[in-house]
Amino acid sequence: MAEQKEKKVEDIKKEADAKKCPVSKALYYIEEFLVGPMCGKCFPCEMGVYEARIRLKKLTEGKGSEADIFAIKKIASAMLESSRCKRGKDTANFILEWMATDVFKEHTEGRCPEKECLGLIEYRIIPDKCTMCGLCVEACKFNAISGEKKKKYQSGVLPFEIRQKRCVKCGDCIKACPEGAIVIVDVKEKTAQTV
Repeated sequence: MAEQKEKKVEDIKKEADAKKCPVSKALYYIEEFLVGPMCGKCFPCEMGVYEARIRLKKLTEGKGSEADIFAIKKIASAMLESSRCKRGKDTANFILEWMATDVFKEHTEGRCPEKECLGLIEYRIIPDKCTMCGLCVEACKFNAISGEKKKKYQSGVLPFEIRQKRCVKCGDCIKACPEGAIVIVDVKEKTAQTV
């Protein structure tokens, strides 16, 4: 059985940078750091990274607070100062670099500006744009879209709607919609606005 090659910190950083949202980047990086290059020999990394992961996860789920941001900054600062190896110090630098924006604060307010953190977004159908073709229903593998396909000479057809509890936010419906009637919005937005 061949051993899996351990990822380097730089490789994980490149993968994390492919994401748009700084909070998602930090969470991805931390999760990959935990299963890969973290040695766990010094206290700042061993305890700090696990705590940072919990708090970053809360932010991406829309359950984070200012206290979580403060704790993540404190953890990263402690790691930068006290980690024994370059990997721990690099991790701290990356986290602090991503935290240099106001995006973390926006997550505490329930908004992901990049529309990437799944706990903070919803897929919605704009009724004015929807032609009721039914392509979104066919594309959805999770039966998250309800409504009826429009038929000639028939009225009273139920419009399409995305059932949020079933939606896994995979994006297949957006790709299938020829009218651009499905949009990604912040969970806190009450209604989808026409674009």
